[in-house]
Parts: sequence; C-alpha cells; structure tokens
Amino acid sequence: MFRFAQHDNAAEEISPNMNPSLRLFALLLSLFSASFASAADYPAPTESDFTIRDFKFASGETLPELRLHYRTLGEPQKDAQGKTTNAILIMHGTTGSGAQFIRPEFAGDLFGKDQPFDATKFFIVLPDGIGHGKSSKPSDGMHAKFPRYGYIDMVEADYRLLTEGLGVDHARLVMGTSMGGMHTWLWGELHPDFMDALMPLASLPTQISGRNRAWRRMVIDAIRNDPAWNGGEYKTQPPSLRTAAGMLWLMSSNPVLRQKDAPTLGKTDEVLDKFVEQIVKTDDANDVLYALEASHDYDPGPNLEKIQAPLLAINSADDQINPPELGILEQEIKRVPHGRAIVIPFSEKTRGHGSHTLAALWKDQLLDLLKETEKSVANQSP
Repeated sequence: MFRFAQHDNAAEEISPNMNPSLRLFALLLSLFSASFASAADYPAPTESDFTIRDFKFASGETLPELRLHYRTLGEPQKDAQGKTTNAILIMHGTTGSGAQFIRPEFAGDLFGKDQPFDATKFFIVLPDGIGHGKSSKPSDGMHAKFPRYGYIDMVEADYRLLTEGLGVDHARLVMGTSMGGMHTWLWGELHPDFMDALMPLASLPTQISGRNRAWRRMVIDAIRNDPAWNGGEYKTQPPSLRTAAGMLWLMSSNPVLRQKDAPTLGKTDEVLDKFVEQIVKTDDANDVLYALEASHDYDPGPNLEKIQAPLLAINSADDQINPPELGILEQEIKRVPHGRAIVIPFSEKTRGHGSHTLAALWKDQLLDLLKETEKSVANQSP
C-alpha cells in the first residue's frame, strides 16, 4: 500500500526511509547490481506536468488548476487506425509517487531491453496521483482547504492525463501496486474498453473494511484530533504524524521480517525511532490524512462483472493489509469474466505488503499475461 519497504532482487530491504546502515547496504548492493547493466539498462524517465483546468471532484468542489506530474519511458506507437498499441500505465501506492518504480527491484527487472516492459518497445507512463508526489496536494498551500478527493477522482484524472495530455487512447496494460492496484480494479469497471489487460497487485476488490479500515481510521483520527494539527494550519508537523509513521511501520511488512530486524526491546525502539524520524522529515500530515481518506469511495464489488479485459490479480500470503485468510480475493475473482488470481506463498523472498514492488516474485506471471493477451489482441485486429 505505502511506498515504504521496497525491496530488491536479493530480497533485502531498499527503502528511501530505511535506517543509515541499511541504506549503506542498499547502496553497495545497487553498485553490485550495476555490474549486470546489460540486463537492467533502460532510458532515464522524462518528467513533465499536465494541467487540468477547472477539475471538478466527486465532492462537488472544483480546483481551478489541477497539476498532474508524470514520468514516461519510451515512445507511443499507433496502428494503421491511429490506435495506441504499446502504452503501459503503472500506478503507485498511498503516499508514494511514480518515482517509487524507478528502482533496481522494479524497473531493473522490467524496463530493460528484452524485459517485459522493454522501454524501446513500450510507452510506460508513471503518474503521481492527486495529492501525491509532485502533483497538486494539500501541502502545496491550500492545506485542509484542498478539495476532498477520492479514488474515482484519481482514476479520472489519470484517464484525462493519458487521453488529453499524452494522446493515448488505449493501453496495452493497466496495473498498479496497493492503492494503484485498487485503482486498477476501478479502471476495469469505469473504462472497460480502454485496455488489453489488467494487473492489480496487493489489493482486494472490495470496500475498505475490517482491520484495513480500522488502522486507517486510527491514523486519520490521530491527526484530526491532534490539537497541534490546528485545522490543518500547523507551522511544524504535528506529533500525530509520528503515530501515522509508527502504524505504517507496523503494517507495511510481515511479522517475521520485523522480528528479524528488531529482535530485542532496545533494537525495536531503535529501528522504529529511526523509521518514524525519517517520515516526519519527509512527509506532511495533511497529505497523509488526505491520502488515507481518499479510499472512502473505493467499492468495486458491485460492478466486477463489468470488467471485460483479462485480469490477473496478484497478492502475497504474508500481506498484513490484505491477508489471504479473508478469502475475499478467491471468492470475488469468480465474478470477473476473464479474471484469475494468484497468492504468492510466504518465503524468505516475500516482504509482506511490500512484495508488490519486488518484480522478481511475479515477473513470470506478468509475462504469461502479456503473451496471453497478445494473442487475443492479434485476433481482434482487422
């Protein structure tokens, strides 16, 4: 779900918010990985902004200028009818941005030559969702006066980015991790003819509820009820941001890894304190609050039968946010006309919810999906 706890192919933690010793290890590992450049070379992403004027949110509020920041790799291609044939849309998780995919454990396994999303063949689009990254967000200046956005607003803004901003009228694949995975389910329902295939990761096709809703509510309430929040008009980050960061540490990995990294009382305090301090330095309470509240309108359950494109949902068995014992994915995927689901078994390589960004765990399944839908696309060609 969150951008924290991303991991590399060697199944060690590589996160921008990790403690200094782990960060040093990650740097050394990335340098080691660079020796295999022939397998991981891909062009640097191009960054730009697209402005939507007078964007109307589902809440009824309007923003005169909604800025959507995005990254792209590769060039769009069109067929004889002018239809885009090679666009890949990849959407990030809560509090993250498109930058989270430009990492060895994701881009290094997917974007290089002859890899699944070879950037010399595909047009890869990595948007920063509303309220995230370098897109318009509360911390830009409006604070708690920023329009209340939801997942449907985020999907529609990305749709307009592709169609109006980039001239993309069709996607080879729409996929996302965590929040981006939830957006993927919505894309399949709201724009069923737009894509050849869908691949949501680390998500469930049902309304946020149970423990998933509860931990979000605890963070939301902690911020809103914090006197230092001051209705969103604080000068320094309110203490409740520390509560939010602690909850993220608790939920974003699996218990085995957390125990391994923090095997004693003192070590746990040390690891947690360093994690929290990094979040407080880099994040903003209003942005976190809005990002968590944005899931209020997520409810793909009633319309799963509307998804027409082949869909492959991938979760991991040690995901604490979407635990497989709920049985929701296995039950609901039956309602998707061309849907199937896979739960990656727990292993030394999985990283709980963060497994979604470790492409080595599911790259083979992605390749199968691309091959299967390539055949169906060819059959549809005139």
